[in-house]
Amino acid sequence: MTAQAKICGLTTPEALDAALAGGAAFVGAVVFPKSPRHIDPLHGATLFGRARGRAKIVAVTVDADDALLTEIALILKPDLIQLHGAETVERAMRARLLTGAGIIKVLPIRQAEDFAGAEDWAAVADHLMFDAKPPEGSHLPGGVGARFDWSLLAGRVLDRPWFLAGGLTPDNVAQAISVSGAPLVDVSSGVETAPGVKDPARIKAFLEAVRSA
Repeated sequence: MTAQAKICGLTTPEALDAALAGGAAFVGAVVFPKSPRHIDPLHGATLFGRARGRAKIVAVTVDADDALLTEIALILKPDLIQLHGAETVERAMRARLLTGAGIIKVLPIRQAEDFAGAEDWAAVADHLMFDAKPPEGSHLPGGVGARFDWSLLAGRVLDRPWFLAGGLTPDNVAQAISVSGAPLVDVSSGVETAPGVKDPARIKAFLEAVRSA
């Protein structure tokens, strides 16, 4: 089965159109002011309206409070909420209740021990995302181009499709899929020319590489 891709941190019509034209199954709007890819819910609703029905719209949040989750649900209306902070299972259940959206929970990985507790999310998360732990001192939870040992995922059996993220590029994503067995992959900085600046040509190349994996 061919892997599917999520292009995350989209902020321009050109980048979004490249993702949709290339067959991305998920497109991500980062609602986190510290990120160079931040987009407020109203801007996001305007931009991502063209994606509705063509790809799953994902709102990426980091320890968002109830007010922000409600705003995202009412204005952006995402299919999925990505929890990229220190959220607990209980907090994820609250996010689902507030938004009516599905849940992607990101788990930061550096070594095998970091997978402990992944099964605790089975009842609440539609998908897990295994992302590289950011470098020490980073003020961002992801999107910094860090990667981990993909072979840590080889042979792991989970009860629903999961994402591989962290340091993926058009040049290495096919290998990453082969080594890890990932059914879903996520990219942000790997298709940029500068932090937050997506390159439509790199988006196209990434999606072509995923299809050929």
